[in-house]
Amino acid sequence: MMRKTRVVLVDDHALFREGLSGIIESQPDMEVVGEAEDGLEALVIARELHPDLVLMDIQMPSFDGLEAARQINKELPDTIIVMLTVQNNEEKLFEAIKNGAKGYLLKNISSNEMLDLLRGVMRGEAAISPTMAGQMLDEFRRLSQLNQEERDEPNVDLTQREQEVLGLVAHGMSDKRIAAELSISIHTVKSHLRNILSKLQVNSRREAARIAKSKGLY
Repeated sequence: MMRKTRVVLVDDHALFREGLSGIIESQPDMEVVGEAEDGLEALVIARELHPDLVLMDIQMPSFDGLEAARQINKELPDTIIVMLTVQNNEEKLFEAIKNGAKGYLLKNISSNEMLDLLRGVMRGEAAISPTMAGQMLDEFRRLSQLNQEERDEPNVDLTQREQEVLGLVAHGMSDKRIAAELSISIHTVKSHLRNILSKLQVNSRREAARIAKSKGLY
């Protein structure tokens, strides 16, 4: 006989839990073994029952699903956690994943799609609603572009004086003001600037200032 996936449902709305329980209990490969109305109760039940899957809302009074996910994942790493929420929120999605959730489903999902994704997560796949999956990909692309820009910027090996000059350039000071600030001649300032532009592989003060800001050089 096939072993059923043991599920705990966590939501502060009893009517929603009843409906969800009916859907899951009607499946030949799943069973509801416990229910909770907040994150703290979910943690207590998970400790007692060691379920295969916790299907949990995020926004609940006193002890929310994100904190419950973190603690359940810490104590019961073999229990799979999937968030089921109305919040189409990119920040909540990433926080849920950081806290150990393997899935993030929106409550407007169809029951058949939800069941397919839950079966997938039990096979080791991620269970993410298509809308949120698109947002994840967009965020990964953005981070990838930022990382590429950082890799494309040259390594900086400036002397202490060059860093001082670059910092003043980044603050918008003219050569004359920089000379006065550092008690050096304008000729020396221009010499430092030529070295800075060469080392940074840029052609203008503005580009040099941008790199200085991005690398925290002042």
